[in-house]
Amino acid sequence: MHHRREFLRFGLTGLAGLSLPQLYQLRQTAGAEGADANNHKRTAVIVVFLHGGASHLETWDPKPDAPVEYRGPFQTIATKTPGLRFCELLPKQAAISDRFTVVRSLVHTGFCHGIGQQQMFTGHEIREFRPRSEHPEFLAITSRLRGNQGRLLPNYVGATPIPYLGAGYLGPAYEPFAVLGDPNLPEFKVPNIGGAEQAALNRMRERMGLREQLDRLAKGSDDRGNLEAGDQFEKLAWNMLAAPAARSAFDLTLESPETRDCYGRNTWGQQCLLARRLVEAGVELVTTTLAGPICGRVQNWDDHAVNHHVFDAMASRAPSFDQAVAALISDIFERGLDQKVMVIVTGEFGRTPKISYAPDSGSGIMQPGRDHWPRATSLLFAGGGIQGGQVIGSTDRRGEDVTERRIGVHDFLATVYRHLGVDPRGVEFQDFAGRPIPILSAGTPIPELLARTSRKSG
Repeated sequence: MHHRREFLRFGLTGLAGLSLPQLYQLRQTAGAEGADANNHKRTAVIVVFLHGGASHLETWDPKPDAPVEYRGPFQTIATKTPGLRFCELLPKQAAISDRFTVVRSLVHTGFCHGIGQQQMFTGHEIREFRPRSEHPEFLAITSRLRGNQGRLLPNYVGATPIPYLGAGYLGPAYEPFAVLGDPNLPEFKVPNIGGAEQAALNRMRERMGLREQLDRLAKGSDDRGNLEAGDQFEKLAWNMLAAPAARSAFDLTLESPETRDCYGRNTWGQQCLLARRLVEAGVELVTTTLAGPICGRVQNWDDHAVNHHVFDAMASRAPSFDQAVAALISDIFERGLDQKVMVIVTGEFGRTPKISYAPDSGSGIMQPGRDHWPRATSLLFAGGGIQGGQVIGSTDRRGEDVTERRIGVHDFLATVYRHLGVDPRGVEFQDFAGRPIPILSAGTPIPELLARTSRKSG
């Protein structure tokens, strides 16, 4: 339950079980920020996350001229962008490179998965691993700032959520609404979305009738605004429980067989298709984590030699990854969503350019692997009104270190916040100790990743 927003968890699994003080407290957590939701430009972001860290050498930054102990077995291929070459494992993405920009020069200091993810998505120089970040990630922050007023669906959905992240000191009301099933399965559906039984609706309606009691409790205080904001969360829970239109946003059977085939009839393809359906239906913040059996034995991109043969694993998973991402980007453009929706494809770091060798933890056979490498991370940006067909930054001939246009996590987040209409200057929240913490203490939006209209207007 950690990944569900509390108001939805209570609303969809038994709001009637809450005491009056609990419901009052839950409404207070709504905060006053949501009152300004309609002042934001309703842009959206989809984060396609490669949990474990994808090798930059086997994706968007191959090194064919590196020594044999670095370069790996794969060839490079030309892309639609003059002079840009990808690993041969990504032909579908290479064919549409004019629709996205590759950044090859993101650097941070998080050498383990949790720290890397938390640095990238919170902007804080986290050095000590914790299973859940104490600092809220940018999606939770944006969710709080925008609110859910008048919405049929939550504005933050994790299909599936990114590990190790969370709303931190903002509270569980700003966690993503989690979709944890496999959308490729015929029986896939999201529980408690639309078409609820009448008995459940009646219980929900009864609890919503407590509003007058709550208002009487708050009479004469300054909490009226918070109560009204909290009512919006209650209405959203009702909409998701009762409205068939909410269910349809998650229903992939409404897509044509041809479209589903285009994305790939596998977990990753259908996750990316679901992400597109959600932003088209009005969800503004979507994550989808590409992990699980398609990745290989350890079910993620953590390609240490003890886990599996890195090159066999990459060759096995690449077709599904290549197809799903290429289809998502193409679909965003073909449906006219490319100004509104920014697609980000990234892991938490790259992999060691120098190939390591160790015995497989299962068979004992010596095999190649690549380890954690935050000194050079490649990631992909599409949509958001940015100019495609670009390459930002570069690494040395072995892929070890950035040699041009070093990008930090603050710059990455400043860029995404800019697209989402959030000006982080002066925005801060109190942490668990009551200290005011700015949502971003440094960073400059990457000029090449600003929408063309933004660059023209200054």
